[in-house]
Amino acid sequence: MVTMVSNAPEGAQRDELTGLPHVDVVKARISRWQTEANAAGRPAPVHALLLGLRRFDTINMTYGEAAGDAALVEIAARVQRFAASEFSDEWIATRLSGGTFLVAAHESCSRERWQWLAEALGDAVSRPIGELDEPGAMRIWPRLALMRALPIDDADAVLHKLADTLQTIMQRSGRRAAWVDGDRSVAGRNPVQLETDLTAALQRGEIEVLYQPQYRTSDDALIGAEALARWQHPQLGRIGAGALFAVAERSDQIAVLSRHIAERALSAAARWPDDLRLSLNVTPTDIAQGNFARDLAGLVQRSGFDPNRLTVEIVEQALLTDLNKAAADLQALTQSGIRIALDDFGAGFCNFRYLKVLPLHYLKLDKTMVEGVASDERDLVILRGILAMARALGLSVIAEGIESEPQRAAIQAEACDYYQGFLRAQPMSEADFAQLAAG
Repeated sequence: MVTMVSNAPEGAQRDELTGLPHVDVVKARISRWQTEANAAGRPAPVHALLLGLRRFDTINMTYGEAAGDAALVEIAARVQRFAASEFSDEWIATRLSGGTFLVAAHESCSRERWQWLAEALGDAVSRPIGELDEPGAMRIWPRLALMRALPIDDADAVLHKLADTLQTIMQRSGRRAAWVDGDRSVAGRNPVQLETDLTAALQRGEIEVLYQPQYRTSDDALIGAEALARWQHPQLGRIGAGALFAVAERSDQIAVLSRHIAERALSAAARWPDDLRLSLNVTPTDIAQGNFARDLAGLVQRSGFDPNRLTVEIVEQALLTDLNKAAADLQALTQSGIRIALDDFGAGFCNFRYLKVLPLHYLKLDKTMVEGVASDERDLVILRGILAMARALGLSVIAEGIESEPQRAAIQAEACDYYQGFLRAQPMSEADFAQLAAG
């Protein structure tokens, strides 16, 4: 069992715009990691990266400061989702100023893996922001400085070294990432190699499906699990779902990957107790397939799993290209008993028209919407507003990222329906979840 992954701030010091911890909180966390390691007489595997947005001022000038602020909120959410998916141990993230973000992780990993993580984060940040069918969709072009902290590096030294390196590469147009100690750069693993690796991994059945348990808030009863994909790459280590699907998208293997995950998860869930549900994520590429609803319904039927126990989770990005088609496909699924959840609600741009058009059963709150509910009155007020809206629409609410007992107590007091998070359980293997389900 790994240490709880968290970016929850010590105390209530947070960036007002993004909700990320204040830089002083991050510096304190890095100092604690280094102090604990030095006291134990072992190296401190503290890795850090600084992400800067080139020419971000032009976003404010072109679209206005409100749009620029919204873009920063979206980028902060992407950074947090990426870190939660990819890091196995403790991590923390903050916005330093303007469009500059710091991520630090207390995690042992190779130099090659840290470089790949930085590049993958850069890819996640550079995806279009805004409606994809709008000609003026914003694009962000990040630059990244990377380092592994030495035992003698305190938090200020980490920030200064990263800032100096980032300033240098921000002034160069051709290089996206660089190490603080640039004389020891590594070749990394290029996209073509990764795509080839993924093809082989799919053929050999090496993509693992893990299960994140979900609980009823009122009594902590287990009610099901969300299926999550992981890839244990032989050189890079663990690759989480977000980066895995990014590789699959570049190599046109989304459909194969999604089918692999769905088949394995449905087969496993068919052996669960009859009162447990399974949640499957679908991607924008899945939705874009002309036969999406028919194929998924066919997979469910062949697996023997009751469709009335299945929830399909869809993210906002999957709805942007053709909302009417997405609504029709989801409606077809509901007719067979499958339920629909709008995932990552509250992260980035939220189009409330989806609540009107789509046949939804659940809103799934992004972890950024609940991480401060036990310490920040504004966060609690927002949660209450979302819950009131959901009740008026006849929707249940699932809270993601519950990592502390005060968070769980807060959502229970507000009668949030369900939750998942590291407080109760981390994603686990098929065998471990079967054991948990058996009581």
